[in-house]
Amino acid sequence: MAGKLNLDPTVVAKARRLAERAGGPVVELARSHTTVSVERAVLRLAGVHGADSDGIPWVNRLVDAVRADVGLGHGVSLPVFHAMRTTGVDDITVLAQKAAAGAVRFAVPAKKAEATAARRAAKRATGDGLKVVDRRRAERDRLIKRYGDPQQRPWIYLIVATGDIYEDIPQAQAAARAGADIIAVIRSTGQSLLDYVPEGATREGFAGTYATQENFRLMRAALDVTSKELGRYVRLTNYASGLCMPEMAAMAGMERLDMMLNDSMYGILFRDINPIRTFVDQRFSRQVHARAGIIINTGEDNYLTTADAVEAAHTVTVSQLLNEFFAHEAGLADWQLGLGHAFEINPEVPESFRLELAHALLARELFPDAPLKWMPPTKHMTGDVFRGNLLDGFFNLVGALTGQGILLVGMMTEAVVTPWLSDRDIALQNVRYVLAGAGNLHEDFVPAPGGFIQQRAERVLSEAVDLLDRIADDTLLNAIADGTFGIMKRPADRGKGLDGVAKHEDGYYNPVTEALEA
Repeated sequence: MAGKLNLDPTVVAKARRLAERAGGPVVELARSHTTVSVERAVLRLAGVHGADSDGIPWVNRLVDAVRADVGLGHGVSLPVFHAMRTTGVDDITVLAQKAAAGAVRFAVPAKKAEATAARRAAKRATGDGLKVVDRRRAERDRLIKRYGDPQQRPWIYLIVATGDIYEDIPQAQAAARAGADIIAVIRSTGQSLLDYVPEGATREGFAGTYATQENFRLMRAALDVTSKELGRYVRLTNYASGLCMPEMAAMAGMERLDMMLNDSMYGILFRDINPIRTFVDQRFSRQVHARAGIIINTGEDNYLTTADAVEAAHTVTVSQLLNEFFAHEAGLADWQLGLGHAFEINPEVPESFRLELAHALLARELFPDAPLKWMPPTKHMTGDVFRGNLLDGFFNLVGALTGQGILLVGMMTEAVVTPWLSDRDIALQNVRYVLAGAGNLHEDFVPAPGGFIQQRAERVLSEAVDLLDRIADDTLLNAIADGTFGIMKRPADRGKGLDGVAKHEDGYYNPVTEALEA
């Protein structure tokens, strides 16, 4: 695919340098802060599990107790494992229960020997959790070798979510039998704003199914059965976003999920989560994803549901470049970067199909080794299912022509109803027809030199460079506050979850970050 747009390599290199300049201060901010969710993720990896009679996880109770006694500036590992030594409690979940009852008080160990002992115990406990993540990654590799990967690209990505995990499972298995390569379980509406992760298998939700560790386990086990039946490994996707992003990442690693929605700015822009909270959480979560071998999916497609897809095309490119920088800094490889973009140009715009081709091909050439996630039309679906099915066909064709890596199946009933199984069957037929008839057309498709598609791609890249230049000078946090992305204005001193952020104090210790960065 390289070279079809004749992009100037010096311009591409400049864009990446500017993305690094713009993103660098945010990384330093993330390195010097922690959050309640980062600390809860550490304790989950250390073995805390379960919830109290009100459904509040013990890990929340434990972090809240530590925070009340000594704050979060030193992290929770030193106070928690020091308390285990001084109280004689050898089960970390029991310690959480005692702390919730007010029977344990926490302190940062003052003596060097005490701090060293607490560090050693924390490292050992969280190391056991990371070994689980490592085993699950190795298990995935074995199953892919045994059952095989889908032969064609793009991988076909299909959503299920009834609210009831036990209804989701047969729907997911049916979707895989019908040709889906990736099953995404949409979260219940509003879960991203919960500052705790529900426990156990859930049987009700709102336009989605709650993401819980038990639900992850159940769906992964069911898809393993289907993978064996079909002779190909079926991947599972959920969400590492919102206020519990780090915990979702840790649970996904322990339960062998394969992909996670994990955008650097989605929660800021579309859930009004504080920018600092989000950037701290996303760096930790991406470090866990890197260790777990999980492919992240970013959310640039969402920008085009609020902003105009032609006028704001360059903001998608800017976000992709920033997401790439943040991902690489956290340890993710190119094959783990499911950078997002979408077919969201108004079909009434003249040459809309050629514009979509230019934008999709630009993303493909900027990120040649990334499994780009190509998202279907939603904003301009009118309820006319025949027009919608045709528009989805155009979307599928662009995906084939530009060699996209992950193709989310578009639904002709978008904007009408939550899809029925029959809707999914028709949508999958559309995808299969296009990919069977034109799946390798990208080998033959070359835009005319100096023509419309090349010129459009060059213009979008040029506008992206100009915007990155301004962001690098004015800071990314200010750009977000000014409404640069998705026309949403999100100041750094506002938004949900800011009270859960703490600046590192001297002696801060996080054994998981230490291990992941090593």
